[in-house]
Amino acid sequence: MRYVFKILHEQMANFHLIKRLTIFELRSMYQMHYLGILWQFINPLSQVMVFWFVFGIGIRGGQPIGDVPFFVWLIAGLIPWFFISPVIIQGSNSIYTKLNFVSKMKFPLSVIPTITILRHSIHFLIMFLFLGLILVLNEIYSGMYLLQLPYYIAATLIFLFSVTLFCSTISIIVRDFQLAIQAIMRMLFFVTPIMWDASGLSERMQALLKLNPLSYIIDGFRYTLLGQRWFFDDLVYTGYFWSITLLFLFVGAIFHIRFRHRFVDYL
Repeated sequence: MRYVFKILHEQMANFHLIKRLTIFELRSMYQMHYLGILWQFINPLSQVMVFWFVFGIGIRGGQPIGDVPFFVWLIAGLIPWFFISPVIIQGSNSIYTKLNFVSKMKFPLSVIPTITILRHSIHFLIMFLFLGLILVLNEIYSGMYLLQLPYYIAATLIFLFSVTLFCSTISIIVRDFQLAIQAIMRMLFFVTPIMWDASGLSERMQALLKLNPLSYIIDGFRYTLLGQRWFFDDLVYTGYFWSITLLFLFVGAIFHIRFRHRFVDYL
């Protein structure tokens, strides 16, 4: 536990540094592009339209999911994914890409994945506001279910921090691991019920899908935004998700503390 507390203390003690570096990266990322930060929204929105046309119009023929229009159902799952996927892929490689710059400085390496998460969180917030507008235009109101929205946001951030802390450490020691992460995320995009409805599957298949912790997050945002279910309706599933998250956090903290003084040796 002391490794976990040490990692968490570094995040809190250096939050001012995390905030400053996040702002710097946001300003420098698209300063040479005419449309600047708008590219962060043009790319996902174009993908949403393609997926909606292929799966909603081409495959489903415009049929809704229950009483929810397919486009609304789709975007409620895609927007969280557009936040989760780049954070895991970029966060897993974040320490490696910046190690040469900070190796000779007194710099807490554990905050580097946090900078990636915070940078993408700002984009996620703006996209989430756009999603809220879509729900209002379609006269879909979540009501009391919005009270659990902070829970799912917190669950997502904690999960991403745990995973990126673990993966960013392993990616330095074993460079092939980063390629494996990219392949896994591509696979999970289709395995996770983002563009297709899993309710028609057998109970056994649905149980297998729940082994993927990302399904918990995607379904949780959908249940909340569409006003369908509370997170405590399935305590076993909730317990499983937090067990996986804490496992990543504990193992990631141990590996990071024990190996970070030798990271330069692996470059």
